[in-house]
Amino acid sequence: GYREKMNDRIMETANTNIKRFFALDTTSYAEGALDVKTKEMLGLVASMVLRCDDCIKYHLGKCYDAGVNSDEMNEIFMIANLVGGSIVIPHYRRAVEYWDELSISPKS
Repeated sequence: GYREKMNDRIMETANTNIKRFFALDTTSYAEGALDVKTKEMLGLVASMVLRCDDCIKYHLGKCYDAGVNSDEMNEIFMIANLVGGSIVIPHYRRAVEYWDELSISPKS
């Protein structure tokens, strides 16, 4: 997809610090004291509060792949709106729309 393509492009010319940052991002979401599912749920809440639609969509996909169910997702959305305030609502709408798309498509 687009994310992978552009990450590869960035890595072609990236300096050591950028490469280290990307590696840190990857390892931070790996299994550890917190499981991957929990880390992705945290990433989604942070993405919603920061209002990053690309990040929200990415973490929604990762949450879906990690087995987050719709009841859990609704609680995630509630926490994100509580922490982020009403300005998160437009992102919440798009997140629900994408979650619905994920939920009706077969898992790959």
